[in-house]
Amino acid sequence: MSTLSAAPAKLSIIIPTYNEAATIAQIVLRVLRVEVPGVEKEIIIVDDGSRDESAAIIDELQAQHPDQIKTHHSLINLGKGAAIRLGLFFATGDIVLIQDADLELSPEEYPLLLSPILSGQASVVYGSRFLNSSNGVPWRSRLANRFLTSLTNVLFGGRLTDMATAYKVFRSPVIKSLPLRSARFEFEPEVTAKLLLAGHQINEVPITYTPRGATHGKKIGWIDGIEYLYTLFKYRWLA
Repeated sequence: MSTLSAAPAKLSIIIPTYNEAATIAQIVLRVLRVEVPGVEKEIIIVDDGSRDESAAIIDELQAQHPDQIKTHHSLINLGKGAAIRLGLFFATGDIVLIQDADLELSPEEYPLLLSPILSGQASVVYGSRFLNSSNGVPWRSRLANRFLTSLTNVLFGGRLTDMATAYKVFRSPVIKSLPLRSARFEFEPEVTAKLLLAGHQINEVPITYTPRGATHGKKIGWIDGIEYLYTLFKYRWLA
């Protein structure tokens, strides 16, 4: 596997955003401050039809950092998967990283996430919340994720501990070669299924995690778990 460390690499950070006015500025500023030696960053913020002040905050951030931030606005809410796919269309980096717009994950861990790709040891890296025992994942979420991840491993021959993690990093040709169709949160099982079906190994590194609840803007719910199940079975036998 070739290494990217011999020459400067460009990292495209895609931030899908929907009604995250309370956190979007803080997370973007943290992303801007992160430094990875030999890596140039571009930040692609996709506002997925927000109805709060997110769009205005995003435009202000772009005006303050025009060389590093690109913004795209959807007139309607299409879903996280659709926002990520739009971000991929505009991404110009050698590496693509998905960053949520809330504060559950830490951009300061980018060097850890990128290291296996920059060293040529991996083409895909997932940040696992369950390789770090200090994470306060609620027990219901832990059980649901364990079930979905185990099912993914059985259906597609993976060895994952956290299929549903938001921190997913790819060499750009890998992620752009996949025919992704998901519009909502089912992006997570779809991209994982298609990576494994295509023969890509997914490396995991431990990450920290600060969960938030529905009262603080958490959007994924039990209905999305049902969609995860359908998506896994669909791409194993029907697609």
